[in-house]
Amino acid sequence: MNLDAFLAERGPEWDNLEAAVKRAGGRPERLGAQGVLELGRSYRAAVADLALARRRYPGDPVVERLERLVLAARQAVYGRRRGAGTLFGFATRRYWQLVAERRGMLALAALATFLPCVLAAVWALHDPGAALGLVPQQFQAAARPHIHKFPFGATTQAALASSIFTNNIQVTFLAFGGGLLLGAGSLAVLAYNGVILGALGGVTLGAGNFAVFVRYIVPHGILELSCFTVAGAAGLRLGWALIDAGTLPRGESLRRAARPAVGMILGTAPCLIVAGLTEGFVTPRALPLGAALTVGIFLGAGFWTLVFVRGRRVTAAPSASR
Repeated sequence: MNLDAFLAERGPEWDNLEAAVKRAGGRPERLGAQGVLELGRSYRAAVADLALARRRYPGDPVVERLERLVLAARQAVYGRRRGAGTLFGFATRRYWQLVAERRGMLALAALATFLPCVLAAVWALHDPGAALGLVPQQFQAAARPHIHKFPFGATTQAALASSIFTNNIQVTFLAFGGGLLLGAGSLAVLAYNGVILGALGGVTLGAGNFAVFVRYIVPHGILELSCFTVAGAAGLRLGWALIDAGTLPRGESLRRAARPAVGMILGTAPCLIVAGLTEGFVTPRALPLGAALTVGIFLGAGFWTLVFVRGRRVTAAPSASR
């Protein structure tokens, strides 16, 4: 086949492919199901044409044209979309899907916190003196009966918020990184947090100060514990990738699990900031009991509503998937 015949026979196909790539604009789904199939077929045909042109017509402008066309079509077929909408899509949908897609691990992480919490609370009721040793120093006044607020001394709210952010970040990364110990490290960090919380709750309940506990813990605590639970679930993903790598080498299995797990941690960061600001600037005001419950339930319920509503994956209609 001479060059003129090659151009006459194949040229219209290239024109159609160029038009399809322009219509897609980086989003092949704009072409519809049939259009996407046609795009793939035309791309493969153009690759074959390019190979033929390089062999038979080296140096001719048709080779350069086909190289540009194949590169653009390959990006349309195989490329990943990037742009300003990506971060918005992650924050509004993808992050919540990552949290919700491993519900068993999420439930296990929650259980690792709350079961030790309940057991520690029962223990603190029976042995408040021993349990008080686990309670952070600034909350040990809870053992005195009939207090109305925890004395924070001269610590400013800004300094308190700073220390809270540091602690929350440490707990989050320990719960996440502990997954590399086959998940045991994540569970241990969550259990330790639960024990401290339960010990404080049991001590205040035994001293008749449980309302003070609610006022100082609930406004930020529900959201904060939710963030820790997500971090623990992310760590468990890493641990499970090491335990059950399937047919993959463990290093490859871990690498594949790390991407969504890191996404869970990054997406949780704004929620940790909200919890830290609440704990640093709202909690020390010792809100009335009703207001404290309202703030805490609003933040916690808002988080989990987003998990189960925005975390649902959209299933394509049967006609669109064929």
